[in-house]
Amino acid sequence: MNYKLTLQYDGSRYDGWQRQGNTANTIQGKVEAVLSRLTQAPVELHGAGRTDAGVHALGQAASVQLPHGLTPGQVMDHLNRYLPEDIAVTAVEEAPPRFHARLSALGKMYRYQLRLGPVPDVFRRKYQYRVEEPLDLAAMERAAALLTGTHDFRSFCANRRFKKSTVRTVRSIEFDRRGADLSLTFRGDGFLYHMVRILTGTLLEVGLGKRPPEEMAAILSAKDRSTAGPTAPAQGLVLVEVEYE
Repeated sequence: MNYKLTLQYDGSRYDGWQRQGNTANTIQGKVEAVLSRLTQAPVELHGAGRTDAGVHALGQAASVQLPHGLTPGQVMDHLNRYLPEDIAVTAVEEAPPRFHARLSALGKMYRYQLRLGPVPDVFRRKYQYRVEEPLDLAAMERAAALLTGTHDFRSFCANRRFKKSTVRTVRSIEFDRRGADLSLTFRGDGFLYHMVRILTGTLLEVGLGKRPPEEMAAILSAKDRSTAGPTAPAQGLVLVEVEYE
């Protein structure tokens, strides 16, 4: 039986989503271990996105094949009973046999969260990146408009040896300022390795006056990672939602 899982997690203490041979401290590894205890057999979980070390999720999606006879409720109860307290499964449902969390995804929404000014938010410090200098939000929005649409985002990909197409469609980049809190929400058909964090780092350089908004076109044309801004820290990034039909 094929199941679709929706998960949320605090990625602060994990080495990312993807199971790795040199560490057991991954989200995928923790969930697979609990499911293997339930089924008494090895289990392979497929995530919609391979979030990096320190990145969080509100709506990560995953698919997994489990033995017949297990109800979605039984699977969800078992997972939430035995998973660490910083990982939770918010929904389990039966899925069509050909459903695959990554391959069936039509789009993703990420949010990058910033804290502006000299006063930190103590209770959200693990989920925000602090910027103490003033930002020119109007300039950042002009730059963001040049980055939306369908482009080759190779300059915004941290994997310099990536062989496949780096063309992606960013449907929107939205800014939401509430007092000292600023969030940037990115919606697109898919994102490259570190792409959202590099986009954020580049937009922050624009906001700090380190480069003009109009430079975005040249960065895209260059197809060279060194032309874009720095990679923003992991703790500000959250995978909010994965879109399906």
